[in-house]
Amino acid sequence: MSADLLQRGKQIKLAVFDVDGVLTDGHLYFLEDGSEFKAFNTLDGQGIKMLMAAGVQTAIISGRKSPAVERRAMNLGIPHVYQGREDKLVVLDGLLAQLGLSHENVAYLGDDLPDLPVIRRVGLGIAVANAASFVREHAHGVTQARGGEGAAREFCELILRAQGRLDAANAAYL
Repeated sequence: MSADLLQRGKQIKLAVFDVDGVLTDGHLYFLEDGSEFKAFNTLDGQGIKMLMAAGVQTAIISGRKSPAVERRAMNLGIPHVYQGREDKLVVLDGLLAQLGLSHENVAYLGDDLPDLPVIRRVGLGIAVANAASFVREHAHGVTQARGGEGAAREFCELILRAQGRLDAANAAYL
């Protein structure tokens, strides 16, 4: 892990996640009745819980709307959920004004072009391993794991490690 990523991670007070391709594998599953379902990784969920327990706020900003995302966010206790929003930077700016934070206090995990304006603006902008190549090129870092396969856990642990809280977060389960 680079010294630059660790330095950027020290100032993070809000972690923001895209959904499709980040918290999921990016596949869209539709049933015959038109309803959809998504598969979320439990390792990612545990990482988000550990991050929140360490005092880092969390949010979801997604370009698509899905009841599954609402349920997942509620199950994890993610308080700020914005769906159906392609204008992610506008949404983030509104949230930052509400929380009294600056862009430097934000870490964002994304995978595709709608995430790029946020990735480039925040203090720690990370792309998942299978993100679009143009997004990976402009991110501060890239996870080793693919979206929906532990990338969010890796992102959470990066922030916790940078803030010197990862050992304590893990030790809570001993």
